[in-house]
Amino acid sequence: MDKYQIGVNAGKVWRLLNDNKRWSYCDLREVSGLSDKDLNAAIGWLAREDKIDIAAGSDGDDLLFLNVNVYIG
Repeated sequence: MDKYQIGVNAGKVWRLLNDNKRWSYCDLREVSGLSDKDLNAAIGWLAREDKIDIAAGSDGDDLLFLNVNVYIG
């Protein structure tokens, strides 16, 4: 795995999250077609760039969704 491929995978995940839905990890893995290793690297990339948020769902699973930053200045 290289940094370029992690970035490509992060783009795939970001586009899936762009529907304003809160995704479970399992659903995101299934729809993206990424392995656990690739999906975790992509989530880490997006989290480090402050592009996603992670919250606990009612069933205890983590939910992933886009972090929207609005700057008024």
